[in-house]
Amino acid sequence: MRRRVAAACTEIEALLGTLPAELTARRPDPATWSLHEVVDHLVESHRPAVPDLARLLAGEGSEHVTIPAGLLSADPFRRDWPVAVAELREVHRGLLASLADADDDTPTTARAQVEMVVRCATADGGSEPVHWIESFDWKAFALLVGIHTREHADQVRRILARLTAG
Repeated sequence: MRRRVAAACTEIEALLGTLPAELTARRPDPATWSLHEVVDHLVESHRPAVPDLARLLAGEGSEHVTIPAGLLSADPFRRDWPVAVAELREVHRGLLASLADADDDTPTTARAQVEMVVRCATADGGSEPVHWIESFDWKAFALLVGIHTREHADQVRRILARLTAG
């Protein structure tokens, strides 16, 4: 599990390191986040995941939603691109440090509430987000962070392809 989470973090960090700086603030269309906004979202959603994971590992759960969906800071562009990417790396290091001492004997009784979102097809051929709250133990929570990271790595690739097409 640690390897999967670490691999997801490494994947997106490597991908972000290859992006042309002149493209990071551009949106492919008004409804789509820029690359910079994706990184801001990851920082804003993964930063609270660090103490949440630590609490879960310590056997402490939470009744409130620990990571709401769609997080962006008030000003996603307040950090320069290299600073935003460095901050994401630091947040990931915190997550991985929390997981370093966890093992199969670490209790999984504590739970954290997370707002889940998936896009579902609509009858008209479009899609719409479907939201729900789900409860996760520390193992599922950590894997969820890894999956979330991979989903956004794929989003970065899609945005980059649209920005560089034609």
